[in-house]
Amino acid sequence: MPRSTQQPPAPSRSGMTAAELAEIQRLVEDLDGMLCRLRLGAIREQLDGLLEEAARRQLNLREALAWLCAAEVASKEQRRLSMAMTIAHFPFVRTLEGFEFEAQPSIDPGKIRDLATCRWVANGDNVVLLGPPGVGKTHLEVALGREAVARGYTVQFTTAMELLGALVKAQQQGTLEMRLAQYAKPKLLIIDELGYLPLEPAAGHLFFQLISRRYEQGSVLISSNRPVEEWDEVFGDQVVAAAILDRLLHHSHVVTIRGDSYRLREKRRSGLFRPQAGGSSLAGVGGLPPPTPAKEV
Repeated sequence: MPRSTQQPPAPSRSGMTAAELAEIQRLVEDLDGMLCRLRLGAIREQLDGLLEEAARRQLNLREALAWLCAAEVASKEQRRLSMAMTIAHFPFVRTLEGFEFEAQPSIDPGKIRDLATCRWVANGDNVVLLGPPGVGKTHLEVALGREAVARGYTVQFTTAMELLGALVKAQQQGTLEMRLAQYAKPKLLIIDELGYLPLEPAAGHLFFQLISRRYEQGSVLISSNRPVEEWDEVFGDQVVAAAILDRLLHHSHVVTIRGDSYRLREKRRSGLFRPQAGGSSLAGVGGLPPPTPAKEV
């Protein structure tokens, strides 16, 4: 048989055949769909810009791939943070950088920065913030909560009255178990403003159930304007208060803040009122007696 004179396709572009080039072109045309299927949204949305920047930096293929992946990881982490902050229900944005430690000399900045590492959350410990109104307890709660979110922990913020109101309502509706499970789920539960208003006796028993469920399972960050010695008055039951404190303080870090209210500082500076000698700047305002300072635990 005569030898065929047909020649194989000439290689081009680094030895690729026409068929291979056609396959590459097909893949390029389907790139957008593949990025969608792989849920690489950041790469898909920023592809042209990222490739131009990679070319400008003269990155090789491995470096360019790492550049693209880094953009995707950063985008996903930002979305995770945004969603976690929303789920946490923080009432506002506060950071440790924005806390005025010099205005509250009773606080050890080193201790707060150590708490910001969230090792206590990893260990399932609790933090109790004690002090009069306006000294920055809620600011610290939100700031520490945001640090926990940034480290990948689930967080939920609530006030004591909101939490206990929800538990009482759930008990009345026969859904208490579901509500307790909801509050037991996050790795860190932040409870703000315990003690500002008296509680019904039933609320104390429900709060005990929640603390017992979270004991050594998840962390609680709680603030109160009342020293722990007065929590029997808060819950209206000395036995319940003792049982709550037994579990809450077993593995805990207690921070007691002594100082004036941030909210009244400007009033004081403007001369609206002046502190009495040896007393709080609140003394004499609206007939209020000087507040009793919180006791260190």
